[in-house]
Amino acid sequence: MGTIQIRDVPDTTERTLKARAEREGKSLTAFVRDLLNEEAATPTLDEVMARIAADEPVAYDPDFVRETMREGGR
Repeated sequence: MGTIQIRDVPDTTERTLKARAEREGKSLTAFVRDLLNEEAATPTLDEVMARIAADEPVAYDPDFVRETMREGGR
């Protein structure tokens, strides 16, 4: 398993993430790891479009597609 170290995180960001982690009963490390895993598991719009173009099966969450369209892509 790899290690990622992040420097120069603004204090407000750290406090916000710590508070969210605490509300979920997690350590900051576990909370951020879960965020990273979720981000890595979610294909970008470009990745989805490439899979469609390659005629590969694409698993997607309709809510993710709607949110991505609202945001104008990733």
